[in-house]
Amino acid sequence: MNNDTPYANLTPNTLLDAIDGQGLCCDGRLLQLNSFENRVYQVGFDDGSYRIAKFYRPKRWSDAAILEEHAFTRELAQDEIPVVSPLIFAGHTLHHANGHRFALFAKQGGRPPELEQSETLEWLGRFLGRIHCIGEREAFRARPSIDLDSFGTESRDFLLAGRWLPAELQASWTSAVDLALDCVAETYQRAGNIKTLRLHGDCHPGNLLWTDDGPHFVDFDDSRTGPSIQDLWMLLSGEEQEMRQQLTALLTGYETFRDFDDRELFLIEPLRTLRLLHYSAWIARRWHDPAFPAAFPWFGSVRYWQDRILELKEQIALMQAPSFF
Repeated sequence: MNNDTPYANLTPNTLLDAIDGQGLCCDGRLLQLNSFENRVYQVGFDDGSYRIAKFYRPKRWSDAAILEEHAFTRELAQDEIPVVSPLIFAGHTLHHANGHRFALFAKQGGRPPELEQSETLEWLGRFLGRIHCIGEREAFRARPSIDLDSFGTESRDFLLAGRWLPAELQASWTSAVDLALDCVAETYQRAGNIKTLRLHGDCHPGNLLWTDDGPHFVDFDDSRTGPSIQDLWMLLSGEEQEMRQQLTALLTGYETFRDFDDRELFLIEPLRTLRLLHYSAWIARRWHDPAFPAAFPWFGSVRYWQDRILELKEQIALMQAPSFF
């Protein structure tokens, strides 16, 4: 398989044959869903039902890391947390066919959550508190952590080694990112010894589906070890006062089930900084996948990197200021 175009041989027939190989009967209905990291499809079956098939990006995760994600979500589901966990076929959740690895999931409907409502945020907070109670029962062994090295230093070094920046901006960007990473390290030190646990890891509104029964948490593909605030801060948006109110509502629900260490509030801006840097490196790492140049045509432009430098400077100012939370 060509690592530069890892999905080149994932044709509709190959995909449907792989699923049929699990003893299922596809009826030919196939719809590709929005996903860059993996390839995700809605697949129709002879009984009129649909399931979701996720074909994992080759060599991103080991089998052991994928199976840890599966085990975590199934553990959550067994404790009646509304997550979309992989289905078991032929005794397994992870399947192999034609050089690809894939899993099948039930189709889950829903709409975006109304995060401007405090009741919605409290509801989400209660479930996140329960998720983290389960997440701290044991540790990941094959999945990495969200930390300064993996999200920060490695991202910086990859972008510089690959010469992704315009020559005239490289010095300015390098200076900004080095200072930003120093601020991240200093803020972590200020926060002290923060407990880490198994997380959703990418709990933004796009990974939440809302129904009349409440939220459903989907796509644990980025599940990692980290501080609990990682699953909370991405639900905050707007001006300072708005975020204060949102965080209060989230924590009101959260602390119904699990105590929250207020020192973690120091980590919101460092975690945001690491995510911004990791995002640029993620696009660069995937640039040989034809889906990426088509989706991010502005990546690598002078304007793009000028905006990233400004973004880093804003994050530095926020990390150097006292936490408004």
